[in-house]
Amino acid sequence: MMRKKLFLIFSCFISFLLIAQWTGYRERIAQMRNMHSTSENAFEWFKADESDPLLQRIQFEADKRKIPVIEPKVDRVWKLIPGYNGLEVDIDATYQLTKSKGTEQIQYVYKEIQPQQRMDELMPNPMYRGNPKKPMVSLMINVAWGDEFIEPMLNTLDAEQVKATFFFDGKWLASHVDMAKEIQRRGHQLENHAYSHKDMSKLSDYEQKQEIEKTQKLLHEKLGVENKWFAPPSGDFNSNTVRIAHQLHLKTVLWTLDTVDWRKPSPSSIVEKISAKVEAGHFILMHPTASSSGALKGMIQVIKQRGYVLGTVDEMASSSRVLKDKVEAQP
Repeated sequence: MMRKKLFLIFSCFISFLLIAQWTGYRERIAQMRNMHSTSENAFEWFKADESDPLLQRIQFEADKRKIPVIEPKVDRVWKLIPGYNGLEVDIDATYQLTKSKGTEQIQYVYKEIQPQQRMDELMPNPMYRGNPKKPMVSLMINVAWGDEFIEPMLNTLDAEQVKATFFFDGKWLASHVDMAKEIQRRGHQLENHAYSHKDMSKLSDYEQKQEIEKTQKLLHEKLGVENKWFAPPSGDFNSNTVRIAHQLHLKTVLWTLDTVDWRKPSPSSIVEKISAKVEAGHFILMHPTASSSGALKGMIQVIKQRGYVLGTVDEMASSSRVLKDKVEAQP
């Protein structure tokens, strides 16, 4: 008799647990369904309706705000000029954002449209400048001797939050690996300035290849850098130089504006020159000299005052647009 009572009590307890557990499951399922329903309703609220005046206004304004793509080209004077992305309103994203803000001001969201032609398809050709529609200036610092002024220049670049592109002479790199690593640590782009600063046009094809390839290997072995660009020493080159660099998977780059700092001009005269001549898309050449070290801060400030950003050679050669923000409120 006692066993029957115990069995009955145990059975009731198990049944109670099962009912409670099932009730919990049902409540959880109901919660999930409610959440799903709420999510669907929210999506429906933001779903674009062709009759919505807001959507119609966005579509009307989008045509007026479209900026066409600029394709890369080979110019008669400047040779290779990179393309520049177009810009157009992302209609759906603009609609969604404006709705979510609950404002009558259209919150424009833009998307970039890339050129149809790739710059690589126009190789081998040297590049002397970026796209003139890109509000960017790039500092090229060729390093072939000494290191006295590198640290001060790095400190100025850090203080101004600017990244430059350093082109290393191979012999210099071989004997200044620690300094090269410090430049790398500071986040600058590192590239190839041949091995022994010879006039490339006076060398045989074999000698030219050796000059470029030896530094290319040093960059990889000492710094882990996958070399992309070659800057000929003294700007001296011929068509074979460009072809050989291309065979080594390098693009040849030169400058648009020269500080001529090897003549030891005063820092103020360099700043004045940059102020008078700098334009969008310019590559500015300098070396780690007393003149350029003293002028660097003033140069950067003048460039920024012109409304240009400063970027690396890679950034200048890219077709990506310079944008303050991809979202803009309509006034």
